[in-house]
Amino acid sequence: AERALERRAEPLSALLVDAERWPAEALALAWKQVIRNSAHDSSCACSVDEVVDAVLERYAEARQIADGLARRALRSLAASLSEPGAYVVNPSARARGGVVELVVPGVGAVDGAQVLRERPASTSTYDLTGGEVSMALGRLRNDEIEAGCDFVAVETDEVDGVYEVALTTGVMRRQAGVDAALTDLYAQAGARRRLPVRLRVVREPFEVVAVRVDDVEGFGWKRWEPAALAAPVVADGYTLDNGSVRIEVSPADGTFSLNGAAGLNRLVDGGDDGDTYNYSPPATDVEVDRPTDVAVEIVEAGPVRGRLVVHRRYQWPELVVDGRRAGERPVEVVTALELRAGESFVRCETALDNVCRDHRLRAWFPLPSRADSSRAECAFAVVSRGLTAEGGPHEYGLPTFPSRRFVSAGGLTVAHDGLLEYEVVDDGGALALTLLRCTGKLSGTDMALRPWPAGPPVPAEGAQMRGPQRLRYAVHVGDADPYALVDDAFLPLEVVVAPGIGERPPSSHALSVTGAEVSAVVRRGGNLEVRVFNAADEPTTVAIEGHTGWLVDLRGQPLEPFTGSFPLRPWGIATARLDS
Repeated sequence: AERALERRAEPLSALLVDAERWPAEALALAWKQVIRNSAHDSSCACSVDEVVDAVLERYAEARQIADGLARRALRSLAASLSEPGAYVVNPSARARGGVVELVVPGVGAVDGAQVLRERPASTSTYDLTGGEVSMALGRLRNDEIEAGCDFVAVETDEVDGVYEVALTTGVMRRQAGVDAALTDLYAQAGARRRLPVRLRVVREPFEVVAVRVDDVEGFGWKRWEPAALAAPVVADGYTLDNGSVRIEVSPADGTFSLNGAAGLNRLVDGGDDGDTYNYSPPATDVEVDRPTDVAVEIVEAGPVRGRLVVHRRYQWPELVVDGRRAGERPVEVVTALELRAGESFVRCETALDNVCRDHRLRAWFPLPSRADSSRAECAFAVVSRGLTAEGGPHEYGLPTFPSRRFVSAGGLTVAHDGLLEYEVVDDGGALALTLLRCTGKLSGTDMALRPWPAGPPVPAEGAQMRGPQRLRYAVHVGDADPYALVDDAFLPLEVVVAPGIGERPPSSHALSVTGAEVSAVVRRGGNLEVRVFNAADEPTTVAIEGHTGWLVDLRGQPLEPFTGSFPLRPWGIATARLDS
């Protein structure tokens, strides 16, 4: 929800929509839902099921509002571009490239593209009565929507007492007059239910392709043109390779190696006798870290995107009884490993139907070099931590730490989508990312790692996390800018199709900000306001190309003017209100 608001809805609306159309009320409504979830136990899910259900509903509402505003802003950009075609839009401040999916008219080879699916041209004729037209058109429209198409042209004529309708479907935008023609068709058919109707449906050919687009400016756009692929992805058996990254899956246990770093994504399932506040191991635990069966299949073979799907079957104990892990259930865990052209990391999506209770599932990543600390994102900064936790009389010092979007240790970085807990384990030899913690009680008593209750001892069945789960993360070995890694993995480039009726050039940007991380771009009183932070222990210079303005405090009160740039201290936060 925060990403949809901060990284898409707000910056796209501020930069691509006219200032007088700034959606202040809609954004205020979305943010109110997020802020209503800011109570400590609400944001941490330490609540009864009814409260958690309400929290999730508020987040869903905020995200849906944000997604709608982002779509509106992108449509505004499309209408403002001077040349027709497909455009790639970068919602982040840093210039970057990436892989996007496009719909291309016609079928056949496209330079530098990977065909994902295609539909050839076809024509069908239906003899109906006027009373059947409405249902027939509804069925056709559903079929077209499912294919990613719509009605793009309608022609009608009455010849020798037969109402002839020529309907064209495809992926291009509707031609002028289509809505009026459809309205007239529904009216004519509805009023003359026995009228003979001959419906001729012409389906235009198209294909959906994946392409790599490079050098899209920050907060900018670029028209897509077919081009040769510099380094294709090759899938072969258990491997994916894009020329700079090589992934190989072990058929023995389903782990993978990344440029030689082996044993990554080892799934370790153990018991959890804790509550929604704290993990607590059972008195007698059964830890399962090897599957009983492994199967690997190639589902996309490149050249733009390669995907291996790893199927692992486990026998997991089902629940904790009297401090002991008991029972046994078969569980299949499916992990999709995706490598894209031009990227230096592997995307992981792990899915399972969680049928077990009272357990903790973690993904282990052996580190390329033994670590004595970790670095993880927190609010507006990166925090460095050792291998032990402070603890105290009320909680044992367990070094499972929070991470907002990424954590780095020992030459490996994991970026994640909402998987907020990690631990450096094996005496600094591995990083463990928590995928699931499953418990059935709000607060327990006499737990192994916390002697006192944290709240009331009421059931919280929803915290067992039963049912389908889908968990996303990305892994990089070597040096990397973790903020760029998070953007590339979880803030995709956008695609719009422009009719070519505006004035904006086919390649440009709406705002240039360099020297710091951008956390917000909004409008206040008609002016652009940009918030930045320095995520390093060295001072930096923030440059906002071609703009003057004032640095303001968090209440909007002016502090000092700037022209083009301003200094920012280590770990500093600044808000710049632009005059022009």
